Amino acid sequence: MDTEQLKNRILKAKRDVKSKLREYLRVLKIAEKPERDEFEMAAKITGAGILLIGLVGFLFFMSVRVLGVFS
Repeated sequence: MDTEQLKNRILKAKRDVKSKLREYLRVLKIAEKPERDEFEMAAKITGAGILLIGLVGFLFFMSVRVLGVFS
């Protein structure tokens, strides 16, 4: 790879990074802080999802342990 190709790749990478940063900045500008009730609802849903996934994992673990599949 010659220096011209390397220079072009670096410039393209720089443009890509700048473009991504502009996108992130645009999202941050339009984002707003949620109301308390909206935040609480999101926290409850997230917590329920975490518990559900944990329960499924625990049930899978116990069924494998009881059946002795990997023993």
